[in-house]
Amino acid sequence: MLGILAPTLQRELRWTETDYGDIVSWFSFAYAFGFLIAGRVIDWIGVRRGMAAAVVAWSVAAIGHAFARTAAGFSFARAMLGVSESAIFPGSIKAVAEWFPKKERALATGIFNAGTNIGAIVTPLIVPWIVVHWGWRAAFVGIGAIGSAVSSWPGFSWPGSSRSAPTTGASSPRSRNARTARSQPPQIVPTPMLAE
Repeated sequence: MLGILAPTLQRELRWTETDYGDIVSWFSFAYAFGFLIAGRVIDWIGVRRGMAAAVVAWSVAAIGHAFARTAAGFSFARAMLGVSESAIFPGSIKAVAEWFPKKERALATGIFNAGTNIGAIVTPLIVPWIVVHWGWRAAFVGIGAIGSAVSSWPGFSWPGSSRSAPTTGASSPRSRNARTARSQPPQIVPTPMLAE
């Protein structure tokens, strides 16, 4: 989205090319750094809570762009966006591993991965229209509001919620595996790398 709005923002906020490069770099740095901690956090608090927290943080960061007045303000907003966005991919992978049978995991992964491409297609169609009618700040607020709406969807869970991962029977494979893992010491079984 920033790439689409860059000419408008550079003109209105008087950014230089160096300022723009710094802003983009802050997002990339924070996104890469976020991967180092996002997976661990999602393992610790769970997929639903982790994903809900990431979407809320992403929405707040997206809306924060509308209040930035300087290159430093945009750099901060981009860094926060990068950190929060970094949790989505590990969280999605973990959700697929926990909630889908093995024979459906590739399809599920393809579906969530398609979302990024759909976003890349839809954004250039929607954002310019928003900017023409309401201005660039409204574009950031609107995108952040969509994230807020998604996070209020009943499929997300908040801290303290009693919801858990979907199950297919009396006890989920996840809970059976956890009980088995507690009752038996870990075993290492050598297998050929290319065996199925």
